[in-house]
Amino acid sequence: MNICICMRWNILIDSMKIIRAKDIKTEPASHEDPNNPGVVKKVLFRLGDLAGGNIQMINWATLLPHKSFRAHAHRDMQEIFILMNGNAELIVDGKKILLQSGDACVVLQGELHEMKNPSANPLTFLAIGIAPLGK
Repeated sequence: MNICICMRWNILIDSMKIIRAKDIKTEPASHEDPNNPGVVKKVLFRLGDLAGGNIQMINWATLLPHKSFRAHAHRDMQEIFILMNGNAELIVDGKKILLQSGDACVVLQGELHEMKNPSANPLTFLAIGIAPLGK
């Protein structure tokens, strides 16, 4: 499997790409006055950071306290997780990484993954599935 690694990735564990929002600087939106912006952003992914394809799903999900979702792999898409609040333990192909609110992770097509919520509070995240072109 060939993987394009961009220098902007905060952490790369084998093929698992982790973005730490706290480590990304804000920048003015492209349509804003750079000296006096009305809105600033943190860019998690840019063109070329993700495999090309079609959006298969965008889910706003809640992982209940002290629960996990079952380990599984997607043969038809890569999956991006963006933590909206809380902390998670993500295990991808046997490698464990701790994620915090604002972090993002790309799980490639075919990688076995599971997420656990170790806290007493619900964990909210976005799950975005991207299917290869033509699928």
